[in-house]
Amino acid sequence: MLLKLEKEIIEFSPYNEQEKLDKNILLKLLNSEKNIFSRKNKICHFTASSWIINEEKTKVLMIYHNIYNSWSWTGGHADEETNLLKVALTEAKEETGLENIKVLLEDIFSIEILTVDGHMKNGEYVSSHLHLNITYLLEANEHDMLSIKEDENSDVCWINIEESEKISKEEKMKIIYKKLNEKLKKYLRS
Repeated sequence: MLLKLEKEIIEFSPYNEQEKLDKNILLKLLNSEKNIFSRKNKICHFTASSWIINEEKTKVLMIYHNIYNSWSWTGGHADEETNLLKVALTEAKEETGLENIKVLLEDIFSIEILTVDGHMKNGEYVSSHLHLNITYLLEANEHDMLSIKEDENSDVCWINIEESEKISKEEKMKIIYKKLNEKLKKYLRS
């Protein structure tokens, strides 16, 4: 599976300078770092996120993330799993309560290296580190029942796509969400 992910990253066509630079770094780290799919690597490790849109392609599903105290996409740590699409789907279901989620694009939708500030989790301090993130494009029915994952989020809500990049309290994430929306528009036109 590791070879499959490496191949997918190599074949990924960057949308902008950020993705171009991050792609090169991801490939270097994938081949040089130990425990890159585990939180045992305290410097950097892979994560998977998803940009979940409704069937009408007008809204994105976001969660209110407890640690970051902000609206956020769904996603989480690979925790030894090298199939990051599987991770993205699992996290999306766990964090939203949705059971039926459709993969719109099997390929990587977006890549980003995200800085994570030191924080408390489950009563323990987690040092600042990097998330080597792979994002997938998913779809769900906005009328399906939603539920929160109490230890991670306090709300789940469909938000108009245009509002999704504004609703976050994290400036660095507003840039990512704006990019995801631009890429979504391009994807929907093709």
